[in-house]
Amino acid sequence: MSAPQTAVDCKNQPVVVGDIVRVVNLDKRFIKSFPADERILIESMIGQFFKVIDMDEEGAPCVVREWHDEHGIMQTHVIALDAEDMEKI
Repeated sequence: MSAPQTAVDCKNQPVVVGDIVRVVNLDKRFIKSFPADERILIESMIGQFFKVIDMDEEGAPCVVREWHDEHGIMQTHVIALDAEDMEKI
């Protein structure tokens, strides 16, 4: 069994938990997989900065988006990013 690959960003820089990344892209099919009322929130992540909070089971860096819905209830989405989706800052 081989060791897991190190995650890298769009510039081939290593990315680990605790790093700050800028979301530079999100696949349109990924965005469309969310309910219509959440798509704008997911799409608004492009260009924003996030701290890598974890690595998923495949070794992809995960970031979290938090917002309050119309009732003031906290909502969150944790998304795993591919190399072409992020740039380490």
